[in-house]
Amino acid sequence: MPLLSVNALRFGHGSHQVLEEVTFSIEPGEKIGLVGRNGCGKSTLLKCIAGLMKPDSGLAATSRNARIGYLSQDPRLDPEDTLRGAAEAAFDELHAAHRELDEVFARMAGPEGADGAALERLLARQASVEARIETLGGYAIDHKIDAILHGLGFTDDQFDQKVPTLSGGQKARLGLARLLLEQPDLLLLDEPTNHLDIAGRRWLEEFLAEEFRGAVIVVSHDRWLLDRVVSRILEIDQGRLREYPGNYHDFLALRQERMLTQSRNYEKQLDRIRAEEQFIARYKAGQRAKQARGRETRLERFKRDELGERPLEQEVMNLLLPKAPRVGDFILAAEHLAKSYDERRLFGDLTFSIKPGDRIGIIGPNGAGKTTLLKVLLGEIEPEEGELKRSPRLSVGWFRQTQDHLDLSLPVYRYLQTVILSLDGSAKASEQQARNLAGAFLFSGDDQEKCLVDLSGGERARAVLAGLVSAAHNLIVLDEPSNHLDIPSAERLEHAITEYGKQASGAMLLISHDRALLEATCDRLIVLDGEGGATEFAGRYSEWQARQEALEADAARAASKATEPRPAAAKGPSVRSTGGGEKPAKAQTAKPGGARGGTATASGGDSLARMTTAQLEKEIESLERTIREIDTQLLDPKVYGDARKAKDLAQKREHAAGRLEPLEFEWSRRAGGE
Repeated sequence: MPLLSVNALRFGHGSHQVLEEVTFSIEPGEKIGLVGRNGCGKSTLLKCIAGLMKPDSGLAATSRNARIGYLSQDPRLDPEDTLRGAAEAAFDELHAAHRELDEVFARMAGPEGADGAALERLLARQASVEARIETLGGYAIDHKIDAILHGLGFTDDQFDQKVPTLSGGQKARLGLARLLLEQPDLLLLDEPTNHLDIAGRRWLEEFLAEEFRGAVIVVSHDRWLLDRVVSRILEIDQGRLREYPGNYHDFLALRQERMLTQSRNYEKQLDRIRAEEQFIARYKAGQRAKQARGRETRLERFKRDELGERPLEQEVMNLLLPKAPRVGDFILAAEHLAKSYDERRLFGDLTFSIKPGDRIGIIGPNGAGKTTLLKVLLGEIEPEEGELKRSPRLSVGWFRQTQDHLDLSLPVYRYLQTVILSLDGSAKASEQQARNLAGAFLFSGDDQEKCLVDLSGGERARAVLAGLVSAAHNLIVLDEPSNHLDIPSAERLEHAITEYGKQASGAMLLISHDRALLEATCDRLIVLDGEGGATEFAGRYSEWQARQEALEADAARAASKATEPRPAAAKGPSVRSTGGGEKPAKAQTAKPGGARGGTATASGGDSLARMTTAQLEKEIESLERTIREIDTQLLDPKVYGDARKAKDLAQKREHAAGRLEPLEFEWSRRAGGE
């Protein structure tokens, strides 16, 4: 039986029909991606399913007792709660069940416990409440709360922070954490990655794909998340719903096939219309006028009822870009840059250069200083240390997260005329060039006449991006350009950046949490770790991620090895074996006559032989203490989540264990000889 059934659902605003006869179902545990252009009705459909909006007609029904969880962009949080307390509120029903069970036990201990019939009823109630407790999460919930809060980027230091002190993005992440902890049967996620950095996005997709057992409908512009999590795609296109099996990658291929077929059918319809119009024009005033009028009536009916719409995605993005001014061998060079904020080091000792044709992505956790680095590079703020060299012919086009500099009264095509460079070298581009560029960035027809003030955030971002890549800059700087872009617009941006590289030969700096955009456009990365470290990586994002996963796997193995039980020596101090197997036996030698003795040759027996037993025991205890401290650190989530730190600790532990082994053997040899 389906968990959710949506049947002939319709919703509109006035004469505009947002959803038209939407019908689909979802099975328990199924994970579905909901895609479509901004404003097509994705959020409206989710709200209708959640019961937050009432459709004009049709039905969205869930199976009996099914619980729906909906991700609100403005979650309701108790201002008296701490961050962790607000997350734990997901278990209010569980806490109520625990209180009810305590009440049952109290009544069993009272007079009712002596009454056989009453005791039977209490035992039955106990079994029922305990079953409900198990369903709601059982007893061990603390680790679940901590794991999900850590996964979404919160630190232990923030757990006691009051809700009113949180930023809007932190509140949105807290709302997502509480929703995931509630474990509903159907999870409705509307852009869950909006406030997540790359690490948070990776954690969320892992959680949804591997751990969450309920059903999911997710609206997301993160193509990597859709590829990893979902097994079916629902697309809303002009109010109607279409289904595609597979993940987002499969959807692209299947949709391309459908669009190609639709385009061919559309061209055939146009051929038929042209033939009919030629017949009507030829015979409308002649002897066959009556037949021509009849065919004209049928043609109008055909246009109204059967003629499809031209598939927009078949339009090719043809960009002809002006050349950027040449800058020589380098655009910008940075040497040993460092910058702090509120006494916290953002980055230090950062050295790199930008040459024509470079595509550099800047990545790191939220608050790591990525935008600050851009401002340092472009001269808006001064570095604390280091030196910057910029080409005297440097021309920068900067896409900022805020666009306060725009004249919002201008129509789209007029705005583009004012910012792009004419192909013939004149100061102002022609209206036709501006309109062609607007069309390439998905502004068609009347959309080109809209003023910037009337555009959505995503539409305005598209207009700004169109101007940047066509303004003959030799360096374009993009700070989170895809935040408000739907997937088709993000894919159009990728194409524009590629063409900019081919035609203008300029360089690009990109800050983004969109892994697909980074992968498609960047061949180098600058990685800020959020703790003051900054490194350069020569390669694509997928190569960097593969390296990070290998480091994390090494750290996990080291942490697992560190927690394995180790046998203690039979006598003397609490000496633990390093798991060296046969090494002590190999180091032991036999004296003539069968007497036991020899030295631990593995680490220099002469030096060990000169140590007193008391010195041996003191050194062994010191090394054991070091190993225990490292083991404790490796069990800390903040440590084993940091691949570099975990690897360093694992190496230190291995070094200490290597020093400990010959000392243990020497002590055992002496103890055996006493």
